[in-house]
Amino acid sequence: MSEALGAGAVVTRHDEDRIAVVTLDSPANRNALSRRLLEELRATITEAAADESLHGILLCSSQRVFCAGADLKEAASVDMIEQARRIIAVQRAIVAAPVPVVVRLDGPVRAGGLGLVASADIVVAAAPVTFALTEVRLGLAAATISIPLRARLAPRVAADWFLTGRMFTAEEARAGGLVTHVAAEGAGVDEVVESVLTDLRAGHRQGLTASKQLLVDGLLVDLDARGEEMARMSGLLFHSDIAQERMAAALRR
Repeated sequence: MSEALGAGAVVTRHDEDRIAVVTLDSPANRNALSRRLLEELRATITEAAADESLHGILLCSSQRVFCAGADLKEAASVDMIEQARRIIAVQRAIVAAPVPVVVRLDGPVRAGGLGLVASADIVVAAAPVTFALTEVRLGLAAATISIPLRARLAPRVAADWFLTGRMFTAEEARAGGLVTHVAAEGAGVDEVVESVLTDLRAGHRQGLTASKQLLVDGLLVDLDARGEEMARMSGLLFHSDIAQERMAAALRR
C-alpha cells in the first residue's frame, strides 16, 4: 500500500497489523480543512474502505493540533459551497467506511475539525485537549458538521457549544458524547489507543462490519438527506459580508 498520495501529500497512510493509520500532515496551516486536505482525506479513507484486509482505520495528526477548522485564507477566494460539499463528502466517507474509524486527539480541535471527530466511531483524547465551535463568532454556523454532531450530542449540550462558541475540555466532550475515552497525555493515550485497536483486531471483520452498519445507518440517511442543504447554508454564510470581514480580521490577528 502506498505511503501517501504523492510527493508532499498532506494526508498519508500506512498499515499496522490490519489497521490503516491515516495521518493529517499539514503543519503549515494546523491541518486546516483546505481543498487539498479534504480531497486527499476522502481519497485515502475511500481507498482504505475498499481494503478487505482491514479491521479498522486510525485517524490522527502528525502534530499536536488535530485540526484548526476551515482554512480562512482559502475561504476568501474559493467557492465555499463546493468546499462545504467536500466536508460533507469526507464525513460521509468516514461514516460509511465498513470498518470502525478511531480518532486519536493529542491537541486542539476547532470548528470543522469537530465534524471529523463526530463522524468517527471511537474517539480517544488526551486530557489537555480542548474543543470549540467558533463559527458563531465569525458570523457563521456549524452547518455541515451539525449532521454528525447532532447524532452524537444531547440537545442541551449541542445548544451550549453551538451558540456560545466557548472552549470546552476533553472531559466535557466525553460527558457530552463526542469523545469515548480520555487519557493522560502521551503514554496514556498510546496505551488506550493500542487497547482499542487490539480489541478491533480480536473481532472478526464480518462482525465488525455488520455491527458498524447497525450503528451508522441513521446517520448516513441524514447525511444524504440534509447534506446539500447544509452545504449551501454554510457556503452562503462564508460568502456573506459579515463573515468575510470577521475572517479578514481574524487573519490580521
